[in-house]
Amino acid sequence: MSFVFVLVVGLVAGTVSGIIGTGSSVMLVPVLVLAFGPQQAVPVMAIAAVMANLARILSWWREIDWRACAAYAVTAAPAAALGAGTLLILPARLVDGGLGAFFIAMIFLRRWLAHHELSARLWHLALFGGPIGYLTGIVASTGPISVPLFLAYGLVRGGFLATEAAGSLAVYVSKTLAFRGLGALPAEVIGRGLIVGASVMAGSFVAKRLVLHLHPDRFRLVMDAVMLGSGLTLIWAALR
Repeated sequence: MSFVFVLVVGLVAGTVSGIIGTGSSVMLVPVLVLAFGPQQAVPVMAIAAVMANLARILSWWREIDWRACAAYAVTAAPAAALGAGTLLILPARLVDGGLGAFFIAMIFLRRWLAHHELSARLWHLALFGGPIGYLTGIVASTGPISVPLFLAYGLVRGGFLATEAAGSLAVYVSKTLAFRGLGALPAEVIGRGLIVGASVMAGSFVAKRLVLHLHPDRFRLVMDAVMLGSGLTLIWAALR
């Protein structure tokens, strides 16, 4: 039953992230932690994230800004591998607590970035790609940071969703390969990641029909609520 619940959350998470560009990891990680434990949750989520980003790329293939994608990925992808290595040496309770605190902090950081309406160029994508990629290797998702960065570059709607997904795909592939090389991806974890990823992909394809009809501001408010709930759940898991 717990696995069925994970799949249902994955479908909803894929739909939400397909509309606003982030959210699948934030919604899924607490559920995965409770179902499989923190050490398996992040590798499972990494595989699912690869599939989720691939779905968004396929949905908006013709609108990808490849220059922006390359500028971001050139620093973010190798940094993600370093972050994955860091994660595996951290205590499980510290991972839970750190993930929870990070999600809650992202509420305020996302609002600050959106309020200042900062603009970005290609070199900004490369400059911030490194630290964002490293954090992604540790905390499963930094979408609340990367999304405002790509929006500041001037991307909108399908172009934004596809380009952010393409850059993130490089990050999560690098992270997944790092987990594999470090022995953190046994067959059981890979199987779980593929199944969860399939539900997230399904939600991403559903989302394409909704993007042009739903206002993203409403989903950002929902995202803040989800991040707060996810953060508190993970902190509770660390303290129990």
